[in-house]
Amino acid sequence: MRFVWAATMAAFLAFPVAAQTPVERGRYLVESIAGCGNCHTPQGPNGPILGRALSGGPPMVEGKLFTAQPSNLTPDRETGLGRYTDAELKVMIREGRRPDGSLIGPPMPFNFYRGMADADVDAIIAYLRTVPSVRSAMPKSVYNIPLPPAWTPPITEPITAPPRTDKVAYGGYLAGPLGHCLECHTPMGPDGRFQFDTMLGAGGMKFDGPWGISVSKNITSDEETGLGRWSDAEIERAIRMGVDRHGRQLMPPMGYAYYARMSGEDMSALIAFLRTLPPRKAP
Repeated sequence: MRFVWAATMAAFLAFPVAAQTPVERGRYLVESIAGCGNCHTPQGPNGPILGRALSGGPPMVEGKLFTAQPSNLTPDRETGLGRYTDAELKVMIREGRRPDGSLIGPPMPFNFYRGMADADVDAIIAYLRTVPSVRSAMPKSVYNIPLPPAWTPPITEPITAPPRTDKVAYGGYLAGPLGHCLECHTPMGPDGRFQFDTMLGAGGMKFDGPWGISVSKNITSDEETGLGRWSDAEIERAIRMGVDRHGRQLMPPMGYAYYARMSGEDMSALIAFLRTLPPRKAP
């Protein structure tokens, strides 16, 4: 019930989206749809340790493949982002490449983040510059798999977000580059690659954590295993509060307390996009 309470309280703190400064826009994104603290904030027995928000989260273990350590995103110059320029951070977020040329490893979803609009990544960086600095040296991530030479080609052309007037396209932008919903909710094939072409949104990814093992839900329009029979209100409650259409509590790592802060306009656009996902059976 703790997760429901947290999401409910966060709903009262939903951010407006009109006439935002870059820092306000960055705060809205980081603390709502992007949910950066879901991975980058340390966790205690009662949930996120908010006094150390964004100072680095618990390790993320993927079997014997890797142990990833979410980094310190606060402005601390020694252990956080304070030593990097805005341009360097922009490349790190969207391309996964550090100034020394080394790659940031998974599970950071660079295949989605590379589509983040210039204005939004600039806003996120502007906001991260303002959060309280926390000195927190995180261990290095360990990868027992080879990383590629690069995650994406260098981004050389301007990127803009779809207009809000195109509700479905903007909802896809929220679900993809900003919220990377489609990563957690798309299964991997036997080769370890996401099945975006054939199983987009079909769910089935397993997440092992303090809660046990949770499995991502099918968010396609399939009527048997997906959202086809759900009302918009039921989908919104599941995203904001972690409660399904039958009243059952959903499990982490979905960042319900973050998504509870989404504006009504953004939530409506996200749901409109989800309605367009072709029906797929959950694996």
